[in-house]
Amino acid sequence: QVQLVESGGGLVQPGGSLRLSCAASGFTFSNYAVSWYRQAPGKERELVAAITTSGGRTNYAGSVKGRFTISRDNAKNTVYLQMNSLKPEDTAVYYCKAVAATILGTTYWGQGTQVTVSS
Repeated sequence: QVQLVESGGGLVQPGGSLRLSCAASGFTFSNYAVSWYRQAPGKERELVAAITTSGGRTNYAGSVKGRFTISRDNAKNTVYLQMNSLKPEDTAVYYCKAVAATILGTTYWGQGTQVTVSS
């Protein structure tokens, strides 16, 4: 059974930190590039960060560059999103997406984890 399970969300004060995890099972995780997306109420889902299959390359949205770090541990089938210097505008549901590095590009989504930045 294919699963992507996000965890680590919660309520944090502005300036605080959280680390999100995306744990995969049921497929060959190391063959998949992984991205984090977020969706705030009333807004479209947006790309936050992405990482290649080996972890050798990463990419970030301009709004989080320098504050967020994406990483992966293929031995643990897990991708992380370290979020520092959080701002109220980072409040959203955060989702991970895995896309196969093949022509078919099989895609899986997690169910999301809520991040709320508020004092």
